[in-house]
Amino acid sequence: MDNELRTTDHGLRTKIGIVTVSDRASKGVYQDLGGPAIRDCLTEILSCPWEPVPRLIPDERPVIEATLRELCDQEKCCLVVTTGGTGPALRDVTPEATQAVCAKLLDGFGELMRAVSLKVVPTAILSRQIAGIRGSSLIVNLPGKPSAIRDCLLAVFPAIPYCIDLIEGPYLTTNEAVVKAFRPKK
Repeated sequence: MDNELRTTDHGLRTKIGIVTVSDRASKGVYQDLGGPAIRDCLTEILSCPWEPVPRLIPDERPVIEATLRELCDQEKCCLVVTTGGTGPALRDVTPEATQAVCAKLLDGFGELMRAVSLKVVPTAILSRQIAGIRGSSLIVNLPGKPSAIRDCLLAVFPAIPYCIDLIEGPYLTTNEAVVKAFRPKK
């Protein structure tokens, strides 16, 4: 399909899901900082028109799974980025929910995010971020801390546009001063 002609069925703006998984933020106990951090970082990275589809939900596996399915299947988000619920605590179940709804896992995303985070904090080895494919959507789990969100998203984003190409999603372009998308030469 010609890159200039490839759009989503909802028009010119590509939809990207942004999911904050947090019991306390979803109850209003404290402000969601993760979702806005993802949105700000994506605004810097992407040079194509896009529309955020935000969700703020509790650490409940059925809710996380339902939200991921909704964003991929009904909202037709080509990319869904989550924050929160990736640690070792009992209530941290975002990776399990992501794995449950994905047909394929992409282990390299988690490996790279942990490697980047280990340069900053030794507890990065406790992080359980994963990424996977559901239909024509890529789901990426990020950590909960805003600075770690940025570090991890900048690290993995060079591969995201090509991954979305491979699953027949919309053609994403980046601000090359921030992130240069890698696509093999034809």
